[in-house]
Amino acid sequence: MGAGGFFGGEGFALCTSDMLLAFMGVAHPPCNFPSPSFGCVLPCAVADVRPKPLRDTKPVAEPGCASAVPSNPNSRQGRLRVQSPLRQGWDKMDIIVGIDVSKDRLDVAVSPSGASFCVGNDDSGIEELARRLKAEKADLVALEATGGFETLAVAELAACDICVIVVNPAQVRAYANAIGRRAKTDAIDAALIAAFVTATKPQIRPLRDAQTQALSALVDRRRQIVQMIVAEENRLRMALEKTTRKSIKRLLDALRREMESIDADLDDHIRKSPLWRVREALLTSVPGVGRATARTLLAEMPELGSLDRRQIASLAGLAPWTRQSGKWKGKSFIGGVRSKVRAVLFMAALVASRHNPFLKAFRDRLVASGKPKIVAIVATMRKLLTILNAIIRENKPWQNA
Repeated sequence: MGAGGFFGGEGFALCTSDMLLAFMGVAHPPCNFPSPSFGCVLPCAVADVRPKPLRDTKPVAEPGCASAVPSNPNSRQGRLRVQSPLRQGWDKMDIIVGIDVSKDRLDVAVSPSGASFCVGNDDSGIEELARRLKAEKADLVALEATGGFETLAVAELAACDICVIVVNPAQVRAYANAIGRRAKTDAIDAALIAAFVTATKPQIRPLRDAQTQALSALVDRRRQIVQMIVAEENRLRMALEKTTRKSIKRLLDALRREMESIDADLDDHIRKSPLWRVREALLTSVPGVGRATARTLLAEMPELGSLDRRQIASLAGLAPWTRQSGKWKGKSFIGGVRSKVRAVLFMAALVASRHNPFLKAFRDRLVASGKPKIVAIVATMRKLLTILNAIIRENKPWQNA
């Protein structure tokens, strides 16, 4: 597809946070951008009611809601291991529970009864919450993504065989504005979450399996260490005092040793899975795609190979949002849930547009046609993702023409 086919003749900008954090890493660092405003990838089901970014972009077909069943009820890790599908459709969901999450407490609202209460955001409080939800015979529990404060509640409730989803807080706030609800308290927000889920009936993504969650955690930790190394290297360049420089160098040595240890853990994790070994080899066969990029894709985009090119681009947030009204035509933008995927694809596209003959020609053709360079790079990201998707689907490595 040519540039005009999906850019509509307009340039579009990469999200600033994606660019900055992508440049902070070195040679395809796996990046983890917290994105609560666009949904998030958590050990739980995630709801997505985003509109289609393009007219020709098909909505991603998502399975039903998933709830976790513990393989070992006494282990927090075990609470996230096994998934079960949604037991009933939206038409049979009568009792929806909204939970507003904060650091120390959970405010709960039950719809349609209107009952409300709050519990502590800790093990004992969540155990009490689970008992009360079972007494209420709740069909679905919805929480907002709040930077990780909701993770424990999701794990505990899912372990009790309660269907749980995490919704996008930006969408909930937009819904509140749409219905004229301007007051904001924790109790109101909990009721609003329940009303939002009842009204929109969002598509719901299933839980990731335990192996994928573990891989994602390792990739995230490596990304954090890379960021710390970059920060300390920047401090070292600015430091003048000898004692300060020695301290920074000691810390850098420790961080580099830790990154080597994380890389070894990642190697071992990939080695234990025959499927991941094959897929990593397939992904890294494309010039410009390194191991860090491949492992981030394996961890954060398990749908790779199961969707068509429009669906995979939409899921990764690489389908631009067109903005046009009357005679006015604004710039289009990209964004969405999978910001970590976009970050590694951005770095991979920079390398591939120099060293991959096919993608270099693709980018050069866009630049020659008058597209801004950033637009050409983002188009290369999308092209690279569709290539990787096809490679996994066909189970064939990259071959130069």
